[in-house]
Amino acid sequence: MSVAERSDEELVEIARSSAEGDLRAYDELVKRWQGKILTNCRFLTRSPDDSEDLAQEVFVKAFFHLGRFEGRSSFGTWIRRIKVNHCLNFVRSRGTKTFVDADDEVVSLAPELQVTPTAMQGLEAGDQREAIRAVLDELPDTLRVPLLLRDLDGMSYQEISDTLDLGLSATKMRIKRAREQFRELYLRRTEAMETSVE
Repeated sequence: MSVAERSDEELVEIARSSAEGDLRAYDELVKRWQGKILTNCRFLTRSPDDSEDLAQEVFVKAFFHLGRFEGRSSFGTWIRRIKVNHCLNFVRSRGTKTFVDADDEVVSLAPELQVTPTAMQGLEAGDQREAIRAVLDELPDTLRVPLLLRDLDGMSYQEISDTLDLGLSATKMRIKRAREQFRELYLRRTEAMETSVE
């Protein structure tokens, strides 16, 4: 069986037991996860300029901690947790606000966030991505980060609660409020765009 045909967990075991310098198994893991990790670094930090370095640092950190991966969760859950902690530490240390770089993966947000404005049937995909980016940028970190972890990363409420060191009910409430604010801001923005076109 080729490296590409193996599961993430099998690749972790191979990477741990491989001779020093044999990175084929880990390279396959990086290949599978790099797009999602990079995009999420962009969203979490609002820094397109730093996201590539941050994603690289996440994979380096994960590589050197493979021995700590116990397999109680999937590799995907484990590396996402590393990414979230790394990006949040970056945001805390930076203490400033920059803008998120919107790309095609923005449109793959959860259905609750895919607001199709009835008045804007002709809205171009690029305009829609710009509106999503702008709305995400308007949300405070306390709402934006849990929302992205849930709807973009697919993390469970409990995983988000553990990662952000929040109670489970507080996590659910923040995500609910974030979705409501997202919808409200998105509709307001698209209505304003429609008015300016008329």
